[in-house]
Amino acid sequence: MDLSDISIVPEPSAQRINQRQVEDYRNERTECLQWLLAFGKDPERAEGYAKATVKARSHRMDQFFRFVWEEEGGYTTSITHEHADDWMQQLAYQDYSDAHRNCCQKAVQMLFKWRHHQRGADIWEPNIRFSSGSKTTTPRDFLTRSERRQIREAALEYGSVPNYNSLSADERDRWKAHLAQRLDKPKSEIGPDDWDRANDWKIPSLIATSLDAGLRPIEVERAVTGWVDVDNAVLRIPKEQSSKNESHWQVSLSERTATMLGRWLEQRETYPKYDGRDELWLTRQSNPYSSSVLSRLLRNLCDVTSIDYENRDMSFYAIRHSTGTYMTREEDLAAAQVQLRHKSPETTMKYDQVPVEDRQDALDRMG
Repeated sequence: MDLSDISIVPEPSAQRINQRQVEDYRNERTECLQWLLAFGKDPERAEGYAKATVKARSHRMDQFFRFVWEEEGGYTTSITHEHADDWMQQLAYQDYSDAHRNCCQKAVQMLFKWRHHQRGADIWEPNIRFSSGSKTTTPRDFLTRSERRQIREAALEYGSVPNYNSLSADERDRWKAHLAQRLDKPKSEIGPDDWDRANDWKIPSLIATSLDAGLRPIEVERAVTGWVDVDNAVLRIPKEQSSKNESHWQVSLSERTATMLGRWLEQRETYPKYDGRDELWLTRQSNPYSSSVLSRLLRNLCDVTSIDYENRDMSFYAIRHSTGTYMTREEDLAAAQVQLRHKSPETTMKYDQVPVEDRQDALDRMG
């Protein structure tokens, strides 16, 4: 199959990976695109997609791979359904047309169709659907008011350990073994300072800030200490660091959240892994938080507080969606637009809805 007029490794991707990775990516893409041209539409009849269709969709597939690399912190071709769902969530909250979102979704479905027939992978069924028309698509799930409070409180409990001085010798020994494994250091070197480290304010500040600001996963990843203005209880996100790269943003925080951030900034200075780095939050492996790691963190917090998410799309975007919904409810669309950093008010209109518990209360009052 002739691929001469299709960009196999577009320049934005080539600039992000090394030469050996470029060759590997070229081979992966070539195999996929040739199969789509020959078999993609109906594999049993050996009927492929039109070349114009494959050419257009190949560009979207490449964008998806770059999203995955950003999520995972480096090159990989091991894409998952969670990666695809996370990208759809990101597209839903960004200022793209429904036609663009729909094309991106179809491109990812084509990619997983190839992987299903040629690699034995499962077919991907999107959690949300985009129409090709003008109707706004709203993500399916968000945290209720009660769940937001529970998640904030669960973050205070998550990973904490008992007070060092309150433990008996046997209890302290067991907790030392736990912390040695958790902090990846010898048990004999675990001391009172490690108790303070285990009870630090990283996760509480990350969750509280995300609940207030409706942070996108990419914004958690890009967040730096320079954004934080504790005294005025705001985040100041410069244009060059905003996920939209459109304008400077000043995002309000509650005093409670600002206090948590202040505590975390003080503790952060004592951790060697942050030396010479300005990222606000890093994982235990010293990496910025990816969307998949953040979604896993949210589900862990749901487990702590027994929030059932079995039949819900509980990604990290559920936090952002809840912030938009209740900011619109408490204030108005204009306030939500600024707080969520939307370029277009039409994007914010998806949050102009009455939360389910408010409708339930109304039904109770109606009798």
